[in-house]
Amino acid sequence: MGWDTRENLDSVLQGRGGIAICNDRSLSPEDLPVALLDWDELGKRFLGICGKENPKHYTRFEKAGILSVYEALKNSSADPADPECTLILSTTKGNVELLDHPDGFDKGRLHLWKSAQVIADFFGIKNTPVVVSNACVSGVAAMLIGRQMISSGPCKYAIVLGVDLLSRFIVSGFQSFLSLSKQACRPFDSERDGLSLGEAAACVILSRLSGGVELLSGSNISGPSRTGEGLLLAIRSTLGGQEIPKLISAHGTATPYNDEMESIAINRAGLSEVPLNSLKGYFGHTLGAAGIVESIINLEAMKQGLFPATRGFSTLGVSRKINVSNETRTGNPDTLLKIASGFGGCNAAALFKLLPWS
Repeated sequence: MGWDTRENLDSVLQGRGGIAICNDRSLSPEDLPVALLDWDELGKRFLGICGKENPKHYTRFEKAGILSVYEALKNSSADPADPECTLILSTTKGNVELLDHPDGFDKGRLHLWKSAQVIADFFGIKNTPVVVSNACVSGVAAMLIGRQMISSGPCKYAIVLGVDLLSRFIVSGFQSFLSLSKQACRPFDSERDGLSLGEAAACVILSRLSGGVELLSGSNISGPSRTGEGLLLAIRSTLGGQEIPKLISAHGTATPYNDEMESIAINRAGLSEVPLNSLKGYFGHTLGAAGIVESIINLEAMKQGLFPATRGFSTLGVSRKINVSNETRTGNPDTLLKIASGFGGCNAAALFKLLPWS
């Protein structure tokens, strides 16, 4: 899809998805559609930034995360060595592939805190990194924790990184739930039959300083419910009964239950007319990176007055009315509601606002 924000956004606006059939038997005993990173290209790009560091000292997961942070820092005034700078890592499984392929790495590298520390050390970040691992809401939750840390005073910059890669461990888990589609996923569509998995690394840098986007508010609520009680409460808490967003970035996994639950929660929140999309038809479900990837792409599109399309969507297949489109639309958007839901009944919502000069 792309190696930076611009490339990824261009792919989305041109309708190009990253999901393709994979026949790698180290991932799955059968073919399946997934969105994978180009690991040869990633290796070359990592060599270009690692300096005197030996690239063999870093796992695939760590390399992807480091590259993403590096790209984000290029466009930021944040100094990683600032004593008020903190790394927040959002991931569901981290280096879990080392269970099957240790590749000479110490077993301690399986711990999420260790992965976060390796990435922080690469950039000379002095503070102990924070790890957020709460299923598929991790990315949104990590951004909200970063906002809280800044607003309460402990840090001036929060580097929020979301990364997850695919492995046999992860794929087999979703296969055991019978939740994977045999085609590229179709969020909210009447023919949807499951999700598609994807790999991604994405990074946002939150700061006390004024920037192009403000993270206004957010909420995390746990409570499994097919009628969307937990997500509804998260949305209401985030909006505070005042703000009506101009765009909703849905979780939109294309599983029968998730999309139905989301439609109920959105409808009950009085947001059925608000334009809505799911970007998982492009990137697949990127787990701990999803909330960050999808926020970035939507916010960058909104700066151009655009509402990205939902790839794979044709006919509404949920019981409640929501405003989904398979075409990129134009408008005057200035607020984005990002929502996410995950295993165990976790739900999260975040409200972003574009500042006038952005």
